[in-house]
Amino acid sequence: MAREVVTIECTEARKEGKPPSRYQTSRNKKQKTEKIELMKYNRNLRRHTLHREIK
Repeated sequence: MAREVVTIECTEARKEGKPPSRYQTSRNKKQKTEKIELMKYNRNLRRHTLHREIK
């Protein structure tokens, strides 16, 4: 299996004292060895924010 399920979490919500939004996605761990960073919607902040992969 080359695909791996990862969780990404909002980086801006904790700075503002709000609960972070989390998404699950998959990545090809053979081609993408670095951590994933995506712009996703955070409904608590009501805008698109940067989400980074967490363990």
